Amino acid sequence: MDTNNRWTLREMVVAAALGVVFGFLYLLWVQFWLFLRGLLGPLSMDIVFGFWFVASTIAAYVIRKPWAALGVSMAAVITEILAGSPAGAILLLTGLVQGLGSEVPFLLTRWKRYNMAVLLASGACASLFSYVYTWIRFSYWTLDSKLLVAMFILRVTSGILLGGALGKLIADWVKKTGVFRGLGIDPIT
Repeated sequence: MDTNNRWTLREMVVAAALGVVFGFLYLLWVQFWLFLRGLLGPLSMDIVFGFWFVASTIAAYVIRKPWAALGVSMAAVITEILAGSPAGAILLLTGLVQGLGSEVPFLLTRWKRYNMAVLLASGACASLFSYVYTWIRFSYWTLDSKLLVAMFILRVTSGILLGGALGKLIADWVKKTGVFRGLGIDPIT
């Protein structure tokens, strides 16, 4: 086994901490989405959807190990469930789908590239996976085709901007504090 892919205890703790922090932030984000829905209608969810991918992007970018995006996605949904999310256990499937989608671009690079293009692709892929999942879960095929196209474009754009670009910005900002020193994003040389 490649020892470069073995997780250290510190990486596991950072991943767990990211999952817990973003699990609570995701619960708060639901409230923001519900507020926007009152103002903008049903498309509001797709406008803000990308934020629910940001923990996965940050984890992959910071830890730089296989399955970091998926693992933190699952830690976040477990936190949401334990914190009392009204969505309940279905979030486990939601987190799995979104985490796998986020992981795909890193997998395709064999977890060797963590540049902006790959991070943006991570947000886009999580959007694609989540769109297919919600298509099935919420019977999107019954909706008007123009609405579906708008939802798709907004969700992918949100994934790219909030899931990908915002994830990089947050991680780069936190990196400046020294908290990530010794992790994949900021190795000790």
